[in-house]
Amino acid sequence: MPSSPRVSRTLNIGVLAHVDAGKTSLTERLLYDAGVIDRLGSVDTGDTQTDTGAIERQRGITVRTAVASFTTGTTQINLIDTPGHSDFIAEVERALGVLDAAVLVLSAVEGVQAQTRVLMKTLRRLRLPVLVFINKIDRAGARDTALLADVRRSLAPLLVPLTAVRRPGTRDARVLPRSLDDTAVRTEAAEVLAETDDTMLARVVDGPLPSPGEVWTALAAATAAGTVHPVFFGSALSGEGVGALVEGIARLVPAAPGGEEPRGTVFAVERERGGTGGGPRTAYLRLFSGEVTARRRVTLYRRGTGGGPVRELTGQITSLEVVGRAGETPGPLTAGNIAKVRGLSGVRVGDRLGPLGNPEDTGDHDRPHFAAPSLQTVVRAREEGAAAAARLYGALLDLADQDPLIHTRALPGGDTSVLLYGEIQKEIIAATLAQDYGVEADFEPSRPVLVERPTGVGEACHEIARFDHDGLWATVGLRVEPAPAATGAVFAYETELGALPRAFHHAIEETVHTTLLHGFRGRTVTDCRVVLVRSGFIGPMSTAADFRGVTPGVLREALDRAGWRVYEPYHAFESEVPADALAAVTAHLSAAGADITESADGDTGWLVRGELPARRVHGVERALPGLTHGTGVWWSRPCADRPLSAAHQGRPPRP
Repeated sequence: MPSSPRVSRTLNIGVLAHVDAGKTSLTERLLYDAGVIDRLGSVDTGDTQTDTGAIERQRGITVRTAVASFTTGTTQINLIDTPGHSDFIAEVERALGVLDAAVLVLSAVEGVQAQTRVLMKTLRRLRLPVLVFINKIDRAGARDTALLADVRRSLAPLLVPLTAVRRPGTRDARVLPRSLDDTAVRTEAAEVLAETDDTMLARVVDGPLPSPGEVWTALAAATAAGTVHPVFFGSALSGEGVGALVEGIARLVPAAPGGEEPRGTVFAVERERGGTGGGPRTAYLRLFSGEVTARRRVTLYRRGTGGGPVRELTGQITSLEVVGRAGETPGPLTAGNIAKVRGLSGVRVGDRLGPLGNPEDTGDHDRPHFAAPSLQTVVRAREEGAAAAARLYGALLDLADQDPLIHTRALPGGDTSVLLYGEIQKEIIAATLAQDYGVEADFEPSRPVLVERPTGVGEACHEIARFDHDGLWATVGLRVEPAPAATGAVFAYETELGALPRAFHHAIEETVHTTLLHGFRGRTVTDCRVVLVRSGFIGPMSTAADFRGVTPGVLREALDRAGWRVYEPYHAFESEVPADALAAVTAHLSAAGADITESADGDTGWLVRGELPARRVHGVERALPGLTHGTGVWWSRPCADRPLSAAHQGRPPRP
């Protein structure tokens, strides 16, 4: 539907939720009510507007981020529908980087669920504006006042409900506005806002009570700061209460500030339907500042492998379609908008328009907000032969372009290593390989991703000999030393920059990062500092290839002299269990190697907290329903890893 010429601003709104809370249904309702689509799609029948992939339609879950647009008044709203299942948290991460605000959807029946907590913690840390939509008010068992108390206790304490429900839990459920013209409603809102607003606190304590306009202004400011969250009740299926949510988005969410220099983020990449891994791609580009037009040459920046040097990709945009402007005369992409961009060969998710790390950029948007995958598997083509293995590897590389956290690595014998968040993701990858690429593949059981860290300082050097027996004309001396936790791999120089040609410096640094990422024993080496302490070359005999050939051996010798230790990933967990199942659950957790840090009696049962090896999480999740008669709730997220026991330092632990 063509957007109105009266549109004066664009808001990019993410729709996030625990799986099955109704976020895709809400997206359908918003588009239907705005006249963008002429019938409501259904997750059950597989004909929704944003779940367009065959696998998404078959399984009834969102796997890829999708964008749809509608207008309300003078505001264009781009809806970004994201996956709800925790296995696809990387997709949510990329969506967060382009949002102006988020709508967090909760079910009025199920209430606060595991993934809801993960999402809200991340959104609050980023201080993104978050509006809460409590869905399914017309379902049996729906709650309103009690659910608000749960949300305040377990998600966010500062809520301002702007609607209420009459007859919740029935087909006749209706949403009622809570007008700030009502003194009681205004007083309640002012008291919540006073928790973070000193001016409002003074008015609440000393009077007079703020006017409705003053409360709206303060609420908009607190929403923009991510400290207070407006709440709306409704039903995506019936449309009840959805209009109030739209009005709240338009009234309370500010547009992001712009600038003159073009800066933006590629947050999704689509392959042309029916194409192959090498086919044309369409990139979704969110522009934060400046302006971009078709036929313009642009430079995208990408972080190097394993934290290596920043890579540049320069190309010409052949076509550009601004989301929400279909049917209009093609115009430039301006700040705040999203466009489908074509012509940039090799573009990947995460590529940035504008240099990385610029302080004028989008702050936290350039940082990952979720931990890296903690599981890995080996994939091999079901059909034997080098050609089948090559097709599989090419398909996985193409998938990695769409999801960079799915690191792929070729293994001897034609197999490929892939990183994962969970077993559902593995099933989706297998189905995608078969349906989109025609490649049947077998996956080995998942294993934890182990890493190595140096335990001391080690140094090694390769000197150019007069008649070098290995034919590598390069002097490389490296020192390996521990670095602070979570810093990754850092490369530094003690030699004088310029002592080597730039290409040789680049060859050493890039090889160090690539070698550490792949490791020497199948494990990434991280949290280490590698320093170039000696270098030399003989012109014109030395080449960049000589330095790439020398560096891995020197690095391995230096690391072996430094010593290293193997670490495995852990998950922090919370589990709500009934009192009569507490003993059985804690015994099972202890047998799985969990470190239980807290057991507390809560409103709905016992809350058990602790940390658990990632390799044990799937098994505990499977066992919990049987241990708790189906009433247990489980939530976990990656946390700091821990050293393997001495018995396992030389071999991987069992799942």
